[in-house]
Amino acid sequence: MRSAGCAINDYADRDFDRHVLRTKNRPVTSGAIGAKEALLIAGVLALLSFLLIQPLNLLTKQLSVFAVIVAAVYPFTKRFFAIPQAVLGIAFGFGIPMAYAAVQNHIPLEAWVLFVGNIFWAIAYDTAYAMVDRDDDLRLGLRTSAITFGRFDVLAIALSYALLLLSQAWVAHLAQLNHLFWLGWCGALLCALYHLSLVRTRNRDACFKAFRHNNWLGAFLFVGIVLGLAG
Repeated sequence: MRSAGCAINDYADRDFDRHVLRTKNRPVTSGAIGAKEALLIAGVLALLSFLLIQPLNLLTKQLSVFAVIVAAVYPFTKRFFAIPQAVLGIAFGFGIPMAYAAVQNHIPLEAWVLFVGNIFWAIAYDTAYAMVDRDDDLRLGLRTSAITFGRFDVLAIALSYALLLLSQAWVAHLAQLNHLFWLGWCGALLCALYHLSLVRTRNRDACFKAFRHNNWLGAFLFVGIVLGLAG
């Protein structure tokens, strides 16, 4: 589904990407892959994803319909929605309630807390990403959180990280994770502080570095949860 989303995104942005230095060589906008081929690839990948969940329960299959719709709609929200990064967070995070539904056949509170925290995480890292292209996006008339937040962009990223980390702490309480969870949580906090030190410069390369470094933040949270469940 992530690959299908990338194909849809490149199809939707094909007329914009060629005007942005960072994206002008993407396969669809450069002509290496045709627009119809990109749609076909997205459709085949989405179908394969749907086949993968056939052994699962009805609730998971019902949720998958919404997940596909959000993934398909997200790339077009940059034309009219002030914070498309929130829609991205819903698309990327919808596997959370689906996973709970698949295992428990219902969606408990901790799943929704994780889901909402994931949305704010997407707003944080993708705002840093959008700061890289802010000038190009303004020229093209696109909407991003970096443009919407304006001079409060760094503050918005800080608040989004704070809400992510608070949601993780709440989940740790709900799931009764042990004290080892906080080792990972503190590592994620240090990552967030490092990212803020990068984006506050508003330098393109620094903002992109902050965006890419979020894999470490996610890794720390993952390790924290694993440790919190151990023993």
